[in-house]
Amino acid sequence: METVKSLNKWANAHTYQWLDILRVVVGVFLFTKGVSFITNTQYYTELIAPIKGLGGGMIFVHYIVAGHMVGGIMIVFGLLTRWAILAQLPILLAAFSINFIGEMNVGNLILSLLLLIVCIFFLFYGSGKHSADYYFKMQQ
Repeated sequence: METVKSLNKWANAHTYQWLDILRVVVGVFLFTKGVSFITNTQYYTELIAPIKGLGGGMIFVHYIVAGHMVGGIMIVFGLLTRWAILAQLPILLAAFSINFIGEMNVGNLILSLLLLIVCIFFLFYGSGKHSADYYFKMQQ
């Protein structure tokens, strides 16, 4: 618990407007990616084809879509940001590694790697000063 408090104190002392904008952009991107997975099922089916034989494919589908949509909204508002990013990490690790299992798509590889790096940063940095977490903390 002390580690989280010290990380929050450091983040609040070193907050910048562009980091909050980056957090919002990441959240909006994740939400739109979840919506695109729902609306474009053919592309999504082709994307998860290399892991189709692992079993529980529909569980993966529902976890990815719900994780992106709910997690994206939570990240945009800065509400439980670290928990939302923890839910995103398995999805992003799978998105990064699926390029090595199936057909290599350099664009998806770079995008998933950048998103993974940014999410790991926000996992440690937190939601920042312009967020619901900070607002609720100040209301106590």
